[in-house]
Amino acid sequence: MEEGLDVRKKYSMYSPLTLAYMGDSVFDLMIKEYIVGHHNMQVEKFHKIVSGIVCARNQAAFMDEHQDLFTEEELEIYNRGRNASVHTKAKNASMAEYKKATGFEAVIGYLYLCGMKDRLDVIIDQMLDDAGELM
Repeated sequence: MEEGLDVRKKYSMYSPLTLAYMGDSVFDLMIKEYIVGHHNMQVEKFHKIVSGIVCARNQAAFMDEHQDLFTEEELEIYNRGRNASVHTKAKNASMAEYKKATGFEAVIGYLYLCGMKDRLDVIIDQMLDDAGELM
């Protein structure tokens, strides 16, 4: 993955739902990688912990509490994702929570595609700190 202004400009033009699509997978994988790397337990327990962290409700709450963690550029991507016209909803989240989660995942997808691993790590670390009681 490349990093730089040209790459950032390229990916900032992508559909926010495309960024969220990528971000959903990246976020899930990063959380799974951390949990598996720090714990040894049954797969069902892994699934319960990871699901509690990556759920739309948790992502929405994270955005409500940590807007100050994000740069202006990231918040622009978040707002585009949050305001995108979605035609589905998570079964355990309100539409407002689902839209915030879509915005969050758009940021994750954007950072990943731009090769901004250090920024991703900062956000994931904060998410994991907040999720401490789930682990």
